[in-house]
Amino acid sequence: MTAELVRGQNHPLSQARVEIRVSAGTPVLALASACDDAGRLAGPGSVAHPGAQSLPGVEVPGAVAGEHRFAVDLDAVAPAVHRLGVVLVLPPGGPVRFGAVPAPYVAVAQPGGADLAGFTLTGLDSEKAVVALELYRRQGAWKVRAVGQGYAEGLGALLADAGLAGPAATALAEVATGLVPSGDITLAALPTAAPPTVPHGIRAAQDAPAAATPPPPEPLPATAVPHQGAPAAAPGSPSADTIGGPPTIDYAHPRRRRTTTEPPEPGPRAVPSPEADRPPAPVAGDASGWSLEERLYNQVWGMFEDLARSVAAYRSACDFAESRMDRELDDALSDPRLRLAGAGNAARDAARARHDELVAQAKAVLDRDLAQLIAESEVVEPALPAPYARWSNPVWHGHGVPEEAPLALRLGDLHLPERPDLRIPMLVRAPLERGLWIDNGRTGSEAAMTMDTDRLRRAAMDMAVAHAVRLLAVHPGDRLSVHVIDAAGAGAASLAPLVAAGVLAGPPAAGAAGVTTTLEALTRRVDLVQMAVRAGAPEDLPPDVDLADQLLIVHDFPHGFDDRAVTRLRYLADEGPAVGVHLLMVADRDEASAYGPLLDPLWRSLMRLSPVPDNHLADPWVGHAWTFEPDLPPPGSRVLEQTLERIAAARRDARP
Repeated sequence: MTAELVRGQNHPLSQARVEIRVSAGTPVLALASACDDAGRLAGPGSVAHPGAQSLPGVEVPGAVAGEHRFAVDLDAVAPAVHRLGVVLVLPPGGPVRFGAVPAPYVAVAQPGGADLAGFTLTGLDSEKAVVALELYRRQGAWKVRAVGQGYAEGLGALLADAGLAGPAATALAEVATGLVPSGDITLAALPTAAPPTVPHGIRAAQDAPAAATPPPPEPLPATAVPHQGAPAAAPGSPSADTIGGPPTIDYAHPRRRRTTTEPPEPGPRAVPSPEADRPPAPVAGDASGWSLEERLYNQVWGMFEDLARSVAAYRSACDFAESRMDRELDDALSDPRLRLAGAGNAARDAARARHDELVAQAKAVLDRDLAQLIAESEVVEPALPAPYARWSNPVWHGHGVPEEAPLALRLGDLHLPERPDLRIPMLVRAPLERGLWIDNGRTGSEAAMTMDTDRLRRAAMDMAVAHAVRLLAVHPGDRLSVHVIDAAGAGAASLAPLVAAGVLAGPPAAGAAGVTTTLEALTRRVDLVQMAVRAGAPEDLPPDVDLADQLLIVHDFPHGFDDRAVTRLRYLADEGPAVGVHLLMVADRDEASAYGPLLDPLWRSLMRLSPVPDNHLADPWVGHAWTFEPDLPPPGSRVLEQTLERIAAARRDARP
């Protein structure tokens, strides 16, 4: 039986040798792309096209045609390749957009046999090139996913989105579509990626291979969700909020580099068995990466994407079933012949039965995917290191001072209404390239509206303190200094553990004078480090400049802030992260409305978090509104105090 997929849905493949079948209502080019687990191309040689038809395990057709068939041997695919994409391109001289031709159909089939899974690319409009589907590795097994992601700018934009630099993407697109003979351009001589950015901060990057592992994108605010048919946001692309998007940020970690492995020697082909159809047992850290920490990070983001796409496929199937039933019911009511002799009732019953059958099939597929993800979560969650782990994880009881800064941090959990108990850790890259804003206001949140104002403000400040303790605990003792502005002293109760442990850079700043002094010192540090970095002489910094990363916690903003202080705060939010100064604000945006549009860029530059469950974040793939829940220590637990005691003891031992 053929699995008819909708956009985002996946289906397991139980055999290594399969056939890709393409049926289009107009002549198209059929290409294949070989990407890593982040969807990035290693170079122009990772694309099979009419000018270079072969990749390990794949050979594509060499001509433009309305129908294509090409064989794939998944056992022969290189170990570094995790995604094989089937790309359809409108050739020059033909139709200018897929929306003007019949919807193409792409299937994965048994060689010379029946289709295993098929996907009709509906909903296309101005696209000239489209990733129809992809075969991808997941926990040692292969699956097919219906993608349907199109590019109105054509193949060059598709290749650029997959990681090729502009010149290489353009040249390869011209060769693949026959605009330029393949011999006229030496693709190997072209750059394979955009020029590397200068690492943030003043510390030199460690010696490492040149190709960095692109990180997944961070969640987007739910108010700026791309529509279902839009291309997914690329890693490092800007996200947006209710007013506009922040500057583009490169989340690449300069000390995390991907390793390559030699392909294994070919062995005898395994004989298919009944167990082949069973999903593989989940294993913690089975994603690619330079270290276990990076493999777990990539695995968590893989779970995040799988859940997003599985739920999207289920919702799309339910919407399709609903619309089809409505159409059939309308037809039954509008046809006079069906209203006679009870035929109308039979037609309506049949329409509802087909609807229920489609929904049941979609629910069965969703339950299958959810069961696999739950099993994976049960394996991965206990294996997470302290930066990624919940405060309730026993790893915190034996956590010591690390030797290097973490790759990422856990801010909380994300879940969808289809399965609220399946929680995906919300991980963000470190250092924090985007400041955090913990919203202690009640506007715009149903959960916050049910809470007492004082309790909500206390919860927001407790959340900020928990994040600060986590940051201190996962950084080497001399690599993070924490400053606090609490102009009115309203956060004293929450800040008491930090003050008592003596881990702050100084007492919490109070009053207008304290606000001014703290902001002046951090602004001066940003200015001096920027000048030193631009001059290429960080060793010439004054001896009183703290080279550690700086975290500024601002509570009860804008109390104690005048116009000059607000300007400095905006400057720190914009310029600070690049030189190691990071901002964590606890504030009610409505209370700052007196400053008018002056503060709009500040709010746009920060990632809003809520101290209570709230569905204000969206994934970057299909745009679901995810419920975010902060990670806080369990009630009655002393994990924060014990962690602070270890931090304080380590700092005392490190002092000369």
